[in-house]
Amino acid sequence: MRRCSALLISLILAISAQANDASSPPSKPIKQASASAKEEASAPKEKEKETRKSSKEKESKESKDAAKDAMAADELAVKIAERLALLRKEKDDVARASTRAVARSPAYVAPVRKVTPAKPKEGSEHGSSAIIAAMGGHGAVHWSYDGEGGPTNWGKLNSANAKCDIGDRQSPIDIRDGIRVDLEPINFDYKPSGFNVIDNGHTIQVNVAAGNYISIMGRNYELLQFHFHKPSEERVNGRSFDMVVHLVHKDADGKLAVVAVLLERGKAQNIVQQIWNNLPLEKNLALAAPTAIDINQLLPEKRDYYTYMGSLTTPPCSEEVLWMVMKETVEISSEQIAIFGRLYPMNARPLQKTAGRLIKESR
Repeated sequence: MRRCSALLISLILAISAQANDASSPPSKPIKQASASAKEEASAPKEKEKETRKSSKEKESKESKDAAKDAMAADELAVKIAERLALLRKEKDDVARASTRAVARSPAYVAPVRKVTPAKPKEGSEHGSSAIIAAMGGHGAVHWSYDGEGGPTNWGKLNSANAKCDIGDRQSPIDIRDGIRVDLEPINFDYKPSGFNVIDNGHTIQVNVAAGNYISIMGRNYELLQFHFHKPSEERVNGRSFDMVVHLVHKDADGKLAVVAVLLERGKAQNIVQQIWNNLPLEKNLALAAPTAIDINQLLPEKRDYYTYMGSLTTPPCSEEVLWMVMKETVEISSEQIAIFGRLYPMNARPLQKTAGRLIKESR
């Protein structure tokens, strides 16, 4: 009985187990759930692949852009190099042209040193050639007293010298047949002054400091400089003198007045000796004297004079110059004449035609 009961219980349990198995869901949905889980697990991987692909595409695009930029930079560099080469070629062409121009230019000529007066004075800087001749005595370089540059050719050397040929009031002249009248005395207002001496290639010239004047016919003329000629350029009734000194003055309107002092062989002249003592060793180089000069000592004691209208006696031979030639001579020694003669044996312009000019003299 007990055995039968045990078997019965086992049978019932078996039947119950089969019934439970029959009521349980099939295994296929489980497999589907497993596939869905796999799909969910693989989704991040796909997303990662897409991210990597997008990153590669972006990198590829950036690489292409960089390549394009590099190509553009190379093209720009080529263009810059071509432009620089063109500029260098143009520069070389200009340099070659400049070299050819320099090769054709005349040889360099050193400038002539200018003379500085003892002390600058108002109005002593003169631009016109006529005033330069008065100031410098003989500042031109193309004329002389003999040869091709001599007086007969002065007017042909430069158009500015035309008056030397065609002027009708030229100097010097032979002073004769003047009318004797009571001429106004020349008021000399000279004072001891600084000075320098220059050998300008045509004469010995003395430049004086400002403050020396003459007054005549209501006009004041300031002394600019004085210089020497051998023999005298002027003649009086046909007579020539050993030397002459010309004192050149200018008024506020630029008018010129020249006082001529005739020098005759005799005793030594103190002012002339003072000038000779300060002769420069080189031409066109002014030598400043250490002491002052008193030009009054160069004048004769008697101040009677001849007067006429004339010109400069050197190029450009400008006219409208008031001339006053002192009637009394001043003595100069043979030695002093010889010193000047070693430098300038003859520096006098030939006589010019009087051409009917009025000459007056003190009576």
